[in-house]
Amino acid sequence: MSEDTGRDMSEDPGKDQYTFANPAQQYPAIAPPEQHQEAPGLTEQMEPRPDIGESSYRGSGRLTGRKALITGADSGIGAAVALAFAREGADIALSYLPSEEADAQYVMALIEAAGRKAVPVPGDLTDPLYCRELVGAAINGLGGLDILVNNAGKQSFCERLEDLSDDQFDETFKTNVYAMFWITKEALPHLLPGSSIINTSSIEAYQPSPILLDYATTKASINAFSKGLAQQLAPRGIRVNAVAPGPIWTPLQPSGGQPTEALPTFGQSTPLGRAGQPAELAPAYVFLASAESSYVLGETLNVNGGMPSP
Repeated sequence: MSEDTGRDMSEDPGKDQYTFANPAQQYPAIAPPEQHQEAPGLTEQMEPRPDIGESSYRGSGRLTGRKALITGADSGIGAAVALAFAREGADIALSYLPSEEADAQYVMALIEAAGRKAVPVPGDLTDPLYCRELVGAAINGLGGLDILVNNAGKQSFCERLEDLSDDQFDETFKTNVYAMFWITKEALPHLLPGSSIINTSSIEAYQPSPILLDYATTKASINAFSKGLAQQLAPRGIRVNAVAPGPIWTPLQPSGGQPTEALPTFGQSTPLGRAGQPAELAPAYVFLASAESSYVLGETLNVNGGMPSP
């Protein structure tokens, strides 16, 4: 797999997430060419390739000894979070579709290069049996579990409600909402006080696109689930929060998440004038997973380039 991260670090090889920089210019203002992949899409086929922090994320021991299960960990935001967690000292169990094995192998190599354990658990999140077995496999492979990141998502644009099939609506909800419910419910008996659950919402929960009705509805559901569950689990010492990304350049976009003709201007309507890179999401998840956020519960942390949201 190519080592090209889509970002030229050659002018400042010491740059990391702590470097003082103009946020509008810290990552390239990409204009991706029109491209299409069959879902779920692979990182290695994207142009430009997303930056998950390979050359930039610097850990500082904030998650030393922690054990994390991350869904959708093979690419995009999930991959950036897995890499960051590993460089912060955590071992990682990765959930992904079998067709995404090439991307997953790349991320596992990065985790192992950071000196941490990577446990692959491929499968389909729309299957409740897999979701429940996933938790057991993660616990067996890691020797426990104290961070759960429900990140995997399905996004397929549809311009007319009349054309939105029952099957697509059902699969979007099963992937984005039901899997979160199944996995979290299975994991709870194993989570000790101090554990953290982080769910991935979206700017679509607040500013729903007319072509992403099913996806936007699931993301609003994730916000409500996270805020309600945070109150339920607070007395047990388990924190629940969410991260709501804006337009981030991931395999979701060229594999049916956006119309092909919209890709060259993807993310350029944000106040920063550019799409975000997965690497820019990772620090938010690290913060919510670490003890630094001990008084943060039921929060949806928006990482969206300045797009107004509640």
